[in-house]
Amino acid sequence: MKFLVHLSRIFVGVLFIISGFIKLNDPLGFSYKLQEYFGADVLNLEFLIPYALLFSVFVVVFEVVLGVFLLIGYKPKFTVYSLLAMIVFFTFLTFYSAYFDKVKDCGCFGDALKLTPWESFTKDVILLIFILILVYGLKHIKPIFKSLPNTVVALLSFIVSLWFGYHVLMHLPSIDFRAYAIGKNIQEQMVIPEDAPKPILEYTWTFSVNGEEQEFVTNGSYPTVDGEYVGVETKTIDEGYIPPIQDFSIESQDEDLTAYFLEKEKLLIVAMYNISSSEEDGVVKLKGFTDKAINEGYTVIGLTSSGDAEKLKVKTEFNLDFDFFLCDEKVIKTIVRANPGVVILNKGTVVNKAHWNDIEDIEL
Repeated sequence: MKFLVHLSRIFVGVLFIISGFIKLNDPLGFSYKLQEYFGADVLNLEFLIPYALLFSVFVVVFEVVLGVFLLIGYKPKFTVYSLLAMIVFFTFLTFYSAYFDKVKDCGCFGDALKLTPWESFTKDVILLIFILILVYGLKHIKPIFKSLPNTVVALLSFIVSLWFGYHVLMHLPSIDFRAYAIGKNIQEQMVIPEDAPKPILEYTWTFSVNGEEQEFVTNGSYPTVDGEYVGVETKTIDEGYIPPIQDFSIESQDEDLTAYFLEKEKLLIVAMYNISSSEEDGVVKLKGFTDKAINEGYTVIGLTSSGDAEKLKVKTEFNLDFDFFLCDEKVIKTIVRANPGVVILNKGTVVNKAHWNDIEDIEL
């Protein structure tokens, strides 16, 4: 039993640190995922949406800290029961998400590793088993250092985690796992290769045969049945190949300009997913930076999901000399974790990107 407890202790501690650190690298991204869970279509807790970022930082810092606490044996009872409470909550959340098909990706490992809802649930069940072993064998969890060094390590883990979370919020994630990372080409990641696996769908047809409803399952072809058609339901067995970038677009009110702008050699995009909620200190910085870029020969555009009235207002109020185009809010949030943020493209390849706090550091 003692060996099993030590094994569980290492496995759970390391996994919580890795999972927590990946999310701590991008707490804003995790807050977007929490907003999905709080939404009307999932948990219907919309009053919590304004506090999603606060919850995000608390959860990921707590996750890393608990992992460290477990490995060093700091306050074992508090640590183990906190882990139990956390995994029970997440197991419920991932089951609910998977069973009702609400959230396609739990965000457990951020953008570094995508898990399907059922994979996330399975992972949480396995973790729950290991944590129950820790609960049962709590007496075998001993501190690895003396009292003072153990406390110092525990305190340092909390301070470092909190500092790192604050740092990436004020700048950008230190490691960018997304499809819009520096060096990646947008067009290439929108293409579906000819030899890519195709989606596999299952069609369940319902017919009324001799007054009784009967079901016939096919891969899409219309069944030959001597009866009256009632309806059909479609189930995805395998989604096939999904390109990393699916919904990126640059649109005016009249046309899709995506291909046109992605051919530009020097394109500067100002990303503001929601103009009304953008940070004013960042918007103030845009004037001087974008004017300089225009003088250097850059094509400068804005991307937003906001309406015409908000676009006109921000251009007038801050005297901005570039036009805003439409793009999906979720896509803009994925491109750069800042509002506003800036991205430089060369024929669709991401050359540089920055949080508004770091605009001055970008060399044009």
